[in-house]
Amino acid sequence: MTMTPEHAQWFAETFSKLVANVGQVVLGKPRTIGLAFTCLLSEGHMLLEDFPGTGKTSLARALAQTVQGTTNRIQFTPDLLPSDVTGVTIYDQQTGHFQFHQGPIFASIVLADEINRASPKTQSALLEVMEESKVTVDGETHEVGYPFMVIATQNPIEQAGTYRLPEAQLDRFLMKASLGYPDHASTVEILGAIGTRSRPKVVAPLITSAAVIDMIELASTVHVDPSVLEYVSHIAEATRLAPETTLGVSVRGCLALVRAAKTWAAANGRHFVVPDDIKALAEPVLAHRILLDPEAEFAGASVPAVLSRIITEIAPPQRRA
Repeated sequence: MTMTPEHAQWFAETFSKLVANVGQVVLGKPRTIGLAFTCLLSEGHMLLEDFPGTGKTSLARALAQTVQGTTNRIQFTPDLLPSDVTGVTIYDQQTGHFQFHQGPIFASIVLADEINRASPKTQSALLEVMEESKVTVDGETHEVGYPFMVIATQNPIEQAGTYRLPEAQLDRFLMKASLGYPDHASTVEILGAIGTRSRPKVVAPLITSAAVIDMIELASTVHVDPSVLEYVSHIAEATRLAPETTLGVSVRGCLALVRAAKTWAAANGRHFVVPDDIKALAEPVLAHRILLDPEAEFAGASVPAVLSRIITEIAPPQRRA
């Protein structure tokens, strides 16, 4: 299957409906919802850094409902064990055999809430499943299913007693984004819809998980011109050479940006990637992969500002006549 203009139009229409469906629950956040679906259709995972009560759980639940998938929520705490995430093998006295009992990681959409509150050992339990969509327990490998996406959250406040995510694990997330508080109109609409107690809102399913897999395969066939690949490489090199940084974008980061750009292009009705797709996704895909020099950070430098300057300085490729 190869992406054609007709396929791109269907993809864009379907993508728009998916975003609108989740938008019934997560009000006023179409870009973040679009990024979440881009992540899902690019076979990636998302890290949400946000304040409590901004709709992170609602986003994960609505995503799963929209694609007729399953969803689980894992509340990360300091005493959480790796087996509490992946599952455990238990001896069955009746059968005389060991049986594997699946952990909450076995779902289409998994919300890893406050991931930085768990120990590094438990955090590392996510690495294999995020990279390969499978877990290994007692020497046996178990597939978690397809499609599969982890939405991890961490709060920018209350850092006491937390464990900072290492760079190797941050690099496993395709995107880092933020929902933020809703605007005034959305807040009023939310307040007007509440009853006497909080009830999770259910959205109607739009497509099947099999259709999601078809969209994933279709997005992977979007054309990327070699000049656009060179543009991505130049951006990555510039992040490594920037005087404000101590760690720039890796090759994995470049691959993630290209994968996401393919999906973003299809979501905008194109069967080819343009430089604007790269610019639109540069911050959510690349920012969490860059480390600032402490002195530069103390002087007021920020990763978004560094990325913005780099993208401004590097000339995008021109479309050929």
